[in-house]
Amino acid sequence: MLTVALPKGGLLSDSIRLLQSIGLDFSAFLDASNRQLEIWDTHQTAKALLVRNNDVPVYVEYGQAQLGIVGYDILREKQPRVAQLLDLHYGQCRLSVAVKASSPYRSAIELPPHSRVASKFVNCAHTYFQGLDLPVEIVPLYGSVELGPITGMSEAIVDLVASGRTLKENNLIEIDPIFESTARLIAHPLSYRLNQDGVQDRIEQIRQAIETARRV
Repeated sequence: MLTVALPKGGLLSDSIRLLQSIGLDFSAFLDASNRQLEIWDTHQTAKALLVRNNDVPVYVEYGQAQLGIVGYDILREKQPRVAQLLDLHYGQCRLSVAVKASSPYRSAIELPPHSRVASKFVNCAHTYFQGLDLPVEIVPLYGSVELGPITGMSEAIVDLVASGRTLKENNLIEIDPIFESTARLIAHPLSYRLNQDGVQDRIEQIRQAIETARRV
């Protein structure tokens, strides 16, 4: 039986629409009155788990789900042992360095050595500044990262940016993009290789659905 790990939040609606296009209907997750975290599709042919974006690759890596949909930013940060299969071309955003609008710095390389940089993407931020050969202190924050520069705790942040509205409303500006992120299809490596529960057929259906949608 195929099980798919789906992310709560901004990727959920598009993920459900994508799966509906290949005959898997998990739209019950969009019902605000529904509190179930595991449901069958309407044809009783597959199950879906509703989990936090960060947890999708965990459920796939440990084999509780054969497939999962997750942001590329999470894959870069967590480096899970999963098969990364398809760029689904929705959920576009970017991981970027940002500072206060009043800051004199307009590029990450201009930050003073040993500056504090707040981020929930600790590994990505560390790798980026290491690549610049700029020593900084990465301050882990998992709530409103924008408060780092606002309160003076950090010179900069590394965070996801989509429209940029949150940065603007908090008088912050984006100075350097690090990488682009979109939703990705991942699979449990063994399930993928052995084609358990017809997982390769579903992957091909998703591939074709994405290609069709991009041609429209």
